[in-house]
Amino acid sequence: MNTIIRTASTDPYHNLALEDCLMATTELGAVLYLWQNQHTVVVGKHQNAWKECKVDLLEQEGGKLARRSTGGGAVYHDLGNLNFTFVMPSALYDVRRQSMVVLAALDSLGIVGELSGRNDLTICGAKFSGHAFRKEKDRCVHHGTLLFCVDMQKLSRYLQPSQAKLAAKGVCSVASRVTNLCEHHGSLSLEMLLWALERAFVEEYGPITRITEKALDPECIRAGQARYASWEWRLGRTPAFDAEYEQRFDFGSLTLGFSLKEGVVEKAQIYSDVNDEAYITRLSEALTGARFQRQELAGRVRALGGELASPIAAWLEELHL
Repeated sequence: MNTIIRTASTDPYHNLALEDCLMATTELGAVLYLWQNQHTVVVGKHQNAWKECKVDLLEQEGGKLARRSTGGGAVYHDLGNLNFTFVMPSALYDVRRQSMVVLAALDSLGIVGELSGRNDLTICGAKFSGHAFRKEKDRCVHHGTLLFCVDMQKLSRYLQPSQAKLAAKGVCSVASRVTNLCEHHGSLSLEMLLWALERAFVEEYGPITRITEKALDPECIRAGQARYASWEWRLGRTPAFDAEYEQRFDFGSLTLGFSLKEGVVEKAQIYSDVNDEAYITRLSEALTGARFQRQELAGRVRALGGELASPIAAWLEELHL
């Protein structure tokens, strides 16, 4: 049997912990989890929060900075945004199929969206939904945003993506890249979106059971919430480096920070908005212990393999170390 769960919580640390507990509860089948965060910036697992968000301003004005367990870029959440999560058994996991559930829900409301690449849903080229992913052996997460009436002034106020990223997208501001669904449906409400998503999920995956948080392990939620709220998880990932290099690729941005000892990479910290968070972790591990030489660094990347290896290795081979 498949599962639908909503939460009334608007605390990002609680809501991310609940998502992890759904990931760990295998008997729930395919899960649709619907949730909202209030006044929050959420950064990707491998991003430098200080570079992506005006952290001090956000917190001075009552907001929260959260870091999720998936890759991708920084997003602003308020109650004009609805988050959805598909927690799927590996055998059922299909990013396109899951994305089409969201588009079918919108279509039932008279809103025609498009799947753009692997990460975004758009209307006339303007983004209203960004997605991120995490895969484990038996369960996978695909989650994303649905901007239906987000405060665009606050979105621009707290997010500070690099100018290289903006230039690559051919735009001059954060807000100009996104759109609210309410601009395309004059009477759209949160409840309309919730029910449309649930109907589309049932039509695609079949009968469901509704559960509440009481069906999950409360200690799992408590422990996860404490971890997500901790300074170490949210902000304690920006050490000083002996050498740092940054590059924008078609697939996203990379910043490599190297701590060196006697010409060897003692620690390689990578900041990135690339969606494949597991690859970024493996890349960091592959570079650690290498001699700080272009060819050796590039060779480590090529040995790692994957579709991102070739452009990253080619860049490393051209660096002036």
